[in-house]
Amino acid sequence: MKAVEAPARKSETQTREKTDKPWQVVVLDDPVNLMEYVSRVLIKIFGFSKEKAEGLMRAVHQQGRAIVWSGGREKGEMYVNQLHSAQLHATLEKAE
Repeated sequence: MKAVEAPARKSETQTREKTDKPWQVVVLDDPVNLMEYVSRVLIKIFGFSKEKAEGLMRAVHQQGRAIVWSGGREKGEMYVNQLHSAQLHATLEKAE
């Protein structure tokens, strides 16, 4: 008789993460930080190109906020903490 392998089971956490909406890291405008500084922080934390970082910085400045990253909650929390450590205002929001 041939042995039959049991199907691989995914954990509940893995399944929930795939079905949950992603989280978004949002950088908010503030009157303190210079625009050049904001760009440098985005390059350092996220590894963005200078052009992408400057585009996001302009969106923050002109629109008051910009979504700079989207993904899992745990990694998003890490990014928000890094942004706060760099003295930038940032939040973690559930994607709509």
